Amino acid sequence: MHFVRLGQGRPALVFVHGFACSHEDWNLQIKAFEKTHEVVACDLRGHGATPGRPQECSIEHYGGDVAALLGNLELSQVVLVGHSMGCRVVLEAARLDPGRIAGIVLVDGSRQGMGDPEAAERNAHAALEANGYAAFMRPFFEAMFLQKSAQSEAVVERALKLPADIGSALFPRMARWDAGSMEAALDAVRAPLLAVQCTYVNTERKRVPIQPGDSTPWLELLKDRVEDLEVEILSGVGHFPQLEVPEQLNRLLSEFSMSIRQAAGR
Repeated sequence: MHFVRLGQGRPALVFVHGFACSHEDWNLQIKAFEKTHEVVACDLRGHGATPGRPQECSIEHYGGDVAALLGNLELSQVVLVGHSMGCRVVLEAARLDPGRIAGIVLVDGSRQGMGDPEAAERNAHAALEANGYAAFMRPFFEAMFLQKSAQSEAVVERALKLPADIGSALFPRMARWDAGSMEAALDAVRAPLLAVQCTYVNTERKRVPIQPGDSTPWLELLKDRVEDLEVEILSGVGHFPQLEVPEQLNRLLSEFSMSIRQAAGR
């Protein structure tokens, strides 16, 4: 697994990227927090500089990889920060090794699959195959930004470079995990959890922005399943707040990590 590790100070912040992304999405967070915290950011299998085979690319494997990384680096009092698909990965990692986890941050998470896990996987696979993988991916990623920009185009073009055999295997498995494992993973959370939400995938499978005071089925699921939960809404922002409004996200991360440190000091 390719990763970067910088800085010193607790709690350690471990950043996990989303589908068809890489650790570079967190560069502005790494730069901000390496001065005060130990910071780790990794590339999941088949993404960035980490090799991977399609059969190895699943939320279960990714969660195991992140949990193993925490152990290999002998990290404790960790705040896991996941974005999009990475929200699932950090929840799985926290379920596997809860003793190392001091806090969890979910950045613009969602739930893609519900009901029968096999049916959720089949439906996601059918969505990919309807017009072909490449034709699915471009509008899927373009909808993650409220406005087109050089930054958004760079993210889209990078996503399109994810090998089709990786993406077309992983995306349906993500829906299967959502349907079969997400609730159990949330029930297993024992650390404080911060949900930073910007958008919502509605019943028409369109991504739309949300406003302070809004709720969504995803946020209601968190409220129902997680005991120590804080929700922050960033309005007027697309799916990548770490790139679009890094100062706002960094402030929330700083305040959350400070609360974790203060709690550990009591």
